[in-house]
Amino acid sequence: MAPGAARGSPRWVLPLCGAALLLLLILATAPEPTGAAGCAQNTNTSCEACLKNVSCLWCNTNKTCMDYPVRKILPPASLCKLSSARWGICWVNFEALIITMSVLGGSLILGVTVACCCCCRRKRSRKPDKRDERAMREQEERRVRQEERRAEMKTRHDEIRRKYGLFKEKNPYEKF
Repeated sequence: MAPGAARGSPRWVLPLCGAALLLLLILATAPEPTGAAGCAQNTNTSCEACLKNVSCLWCNTNKTCMDYPVRKILPPASLCKLSSARWGICWVNFEALIITMSVLGGSLILGVTVACCCCCRRKRSRKPDKRDERAMREQEERRVRQEERRAEMKTRHDEIRRKYGLFKEKNPYEKF
């Protein structure tokens, strides 16, 4: 074994772990970029210029560009009214977005519920429909005709056997 190497591990493991640890330390101490300056500098410009950055929110009433409040789902009224708040697209305000998403979500839930109810009702209803009844009736008629043909053939064969003396008796020991 080479001096300085740990038992059971290759020589390159220790330098690799050291490099990984150094990289993690550098990334952890690096300052995070803030988007506040990026959003605030677009104040009093245009909505399109502000919304190029997806983390920005445009308020139409006072023409301000601000960071979207990510800790809250909707921007509070103290920041900007929903009717004048824009995010992502300039021509859609939050009120219209909320109403549209609610209607679409409700329609989707209603559609899935109706589909499930229809499927369950169809499975629960084991009453045969007209096609099933007709098929069962035709099958029964075929079975009856087949039994009639089978009985006719048996009587014909029995007559032929009697005619030529080949008729087998039911109990062969009755002769004795």
